[in-house]
Amino acid sequence: MKILFGVAAGAAMLVAGVGSLAMAQEYPYRDITTAVVWGAGGGTDTINRMIMAEMEKHLPVSVNVINQTGGVAGSNGMVYVMNQPDDGYTLVGLSESNVTAAVQGGWDKKFDYWYPFIVGGSPDLISVPASSPYSTLQELVDAAKAAPGTIPAAASGAGSIHHLNLLAIERGAGAQFKFVPYKGSAPGQEAAIAGEVALVVTSLAEQAPLIEGGELKPLAMLTPETAEIAGMTVPSAFDLYDGLDAYLPLKQAIGFAVHNSASDEVKAKLTEAFDAAMVGDAVAEWAEANNYDIGGQSGEEAQALFSKLESNFAYTLKELGVATVDPASLGIEKP
Repeated sequence: MKILFGVAAGAAMLVAGVGSLAMAQEYPYRDITTAVVWGAGGGTDTINRMIMAEMEKHLPVSVNVINQTGGVAGSNGMVYVMNQPDDGYTLVGLSESNVTAAVQGGWDKKFDYWYPFIVGGSPDLISVPASSPYSTLQELVDAAKAAPGTIPAAASGAGSIHHLNLLAIERGAGAQFKFVPYKGSAPGQEAAIAGEVALVVTSLAEQAPLIEGGELKPLAMLTPETAEIAGMTVPSAFDLYDGLDAYLPLKQAIGFAVHNSASDEVKAKLTEAFDAAMVGDAVAEWAEANNYDIGGQSGEEAQALFSKLESNFAYTLKELGVATVDPASLGIEKP
């Protein structure tokens, strides 16, 4: 019995010693996992796989990317990561659309639960089918003003950034379209090509292959800047309507986050690797090739951007009558 006790005691001391050694090691000493809340192949997934591969070059460990999809506005993935330790070994890959999860009942947290890192996003634009009679945004808006609420427009689901951009162009230009929601950008774009809707609002990155393939005709960027694609210059809607700057631009914010309760050491190490990756040629070249704007914000700066998006999205959903939770009850301030 004494021998067995001695073996057991020694084993316990060994385990305790290993645990103490692990705790004493600097972060990160083992591989990191990033759980992307949207499906494989989408913008959030693609950006996270790209940035994690670049961050690995500045970390002593590997970063594995998985997909944890489902729920309301990506809530399954966020809840999954929320339930993991806040030790920096499980990150969440997310986008601006996740800020609506709370007001839609997906979870009960404000978005400042996270300490985010924004890689970037692709600007939105208005396009019509290649066969459309409209060749300019002004022609389209004039037609909408002549017959309010009759011209069908696709812009993903209610409360998405694309829907908010559609609402912004309506308010800024004084027009009214017939909003037709779809479950994502791809179905909305397909609907436009099929003639089910007269126009579609999604991102340049998502529309680029269809514009280059001659299936969609771009009318205007919903940013102050123009864009070059398929040998043409897509004008800015801001050049036509002075009132747009009160509502636009609303841009995507795609990246990842760690628990805001994570240690300063974890945040500092992730920020160091993120900043180093973001200034590398690989990120710049990838962004240019895929029609993305570079972000690079992290921590409090990124939280401020997400807070603004959360406020705009939440109260727009409330006005539309599709918010199941009052944003004020969550402490979300009205814009």
